[in-house]
Amino acid sequence: MTATERPGFKDFPDSLREKLDRRKADQEGPAKPNDSGDVIRRLIRYMVDEDRRTFVIALIVRLVGDISLILVPTLTGIALNTLSDPDASREELLTPLVVAAGAGVVFLVTAVYAERKFAGLATLGLMRLQRALFDHMQSLSLSFFDRQPLGQLMSRITNDTEFVALFYEQAVSQLIRAFFRIVLIVIIMFIVDWRLALVGVIIVPVMLALTGIVQRISLPAFRKMTEEMGELSGFQEETVSGHRVIINSRRQVWAARTHDGQAEGVYDTASHAFFTSLLQFPLTQTLTILQVTIVLMVGSIMVLQRELELGTVIAFMGYVYLLASPLSDIANLMATTLNAIAGGRRVFAVMDEEPTVTDAADSAAYEASGGRVEFDDVDFSYIAGRKILRHNSFVAEPGQKIGICGPTGAGKSTIINILTRYYDIDSGRILIDGQDISTLTQESLREQIGVVLQEAFLFSDTVMNNLLYARDGATEEECIEAARQANAHGFIERLPQGYDTLLTERGANLSQGQRQMVTIARAMVAQPRILVLDEATSNVDTRTEKLIAEGLNRLMEGKTSFVIAHRLSTIRDSHKILVVNAGEIVEQGPHDELMAQKGFYYKLFMSQFKGKGPAGEVDTSGFIST
Repeated sequence: MTATERPGFKDFPDSLREKLDRRKADQEGPAKPNDSGDVIRRLIRYMVDEDRRTFVIALIVRLVGDISLILVPTLTGIALNTLSDPDASREELLTPLVVAAGAGVVFLVTAVYAERKFAGLATLGLMRLQRALFDHMQSLSLSFFDRQPLGQLMSRITNDTEFVALFYEQAVSQLIRAFFRIVLIVIIMFIVDWRLALVGVIIVPVMLALTGIVQRISLPAFRKMTEEMGELSGFQEETVSGHRVIINSRRQVWAARTHDGQAEGVYDTASHAFFTSLLQFPLTQTLTILQVTIVLMVGSIMVLQRELELGTVIAFMGYVYLLASPLSDIANLMATTLNAIAGGRRVFAVMDEEPTVTDAADSAAYEASGGRVEFDDVDFSYIAGRKILRHNSFVAEPGQKIGICGPTGAGKSTIINILTRYYDIDSGRILIDGQDISTLTQESLREQIGVVLQEAFLFSDTVMNNLLYARDGATEEECIEAARQANAHGFIERLPQGYDTLLTERGANLSQGQRQMVTIARAMVAQPRILVLDEATSNVDTRTEKLIAEGLNRLMEGKTSFVIAHRLSTIRDSHKILVVNAGEIVEQGPHDELMAQKGFYYKLFMSQFKGKGPAGEVDTSGFIST
């Protein structure tokens, strides 16, 4: 069931609807690579590119080992032919047997060495791929994460790379070995006797054709399976994250049934995919037995007709069995390889994404000189043709507090998203200290913009490390002082290990107010010139709200601050209030001026406060202001 099909979608806030539209507009990113060979080549490059010398040495050692192995039946055949000769000496009989034994030892040593090298390359290849995937995701713009469900991304990092890992660990070395052996055995067979060689290899193209047919049938099923596993992972992540809502809404049975339905879908698709791919194994076994039978029959006839010696037929039997082994390996590894192709496609679909927000070739570092912000006739849309912001202009002078208010989905958070350049605007200009942000490096711009969100996010690390996260080069003394300023030092000291207390996921072992005070302290450590507060005092008790407000007031001192608020009491002391409706700033000015206009802001304010004082004015004396 898609997001738009869920009950109540029409009642979702406009901002959520826009996010879902963005996700729907480009769920999978750019076109996926369609060539299976291209996917395999790209996967192999992660093993080989940085270790070509090791890879070449391993190939040479593998080649030497396979030649040694193929010599065994050849020398055995020579020994049998010698045995049938009454005039042959004992030395003539023993020599090929001793050489065959030596060849067997060489094969054993080289095989162990080659397997060890290939195992090391496989591990390194997987590490490089995972590192490249994760690093590339860090370079992508916020729009990519908006349209990709977290569970889907986690599935690509875990499930899909696990399929690739199995391919690296199990398939690559064996497929290389299979290729070498097939080529070498066929060459040797034609050198020994071209007539029996034709009989022995006639089955090879049949097996390869079957492999191609199975791949053509199975690959779409494996691709569908990886996509369904991604959807299942997404649902699992969503339900686990929202377990409180599910428990409170008594939706456990619904969650279990939905999960079972999706899991059954994965099972059905996987069953079809694996069944189709595994069909090749019994087909290969049957064809191998048929191949052995044909070679034995034809060889026996040629021996009876004195066209061939018995030893040569016995050698060919060894060749046929050696040839059957790599063909069986290819059949056995079909499922692993197809899984890797399907998973690799999804991994490379992410890695082929390009950031939508990039630094210009001549971009410069932001030169801070106060924090003046100017929007000049700014238009913006998440999806082409659907404007979210239209003709927005305002000026925030250095050190001013700017309140932003308006109905849900009006575009308040979008103004902040383009100020921080998470997205590029369609038209107009955004200037900070007279510098167009499109000409600045993203890193230097965001170094000077601190953000405190309504939902405080803390990492699973110590309190101190969460504070140090804000700025490279920050000291523990600076972090402790910032915690004092944010009113967080007291409760941090009372934690079991103080600043060294390990926080659980998202800081769940702290109260909501404590988490918010830590994030305020973290913003202080960052020392930004511009500050963004998005409902930073909501959903806490009055006493905690007062502590948070005090910390925020200290944080905002001397900084240009933007405060997004639904409770208008929190921004009534702003130097300027931007009133946003349907993507446009419809009013702007101080609180008293906007109230005197009795326009849109006046209606919003009056709708929040029903109690009035003796003279008819709105009584907001009980509200805390930031």
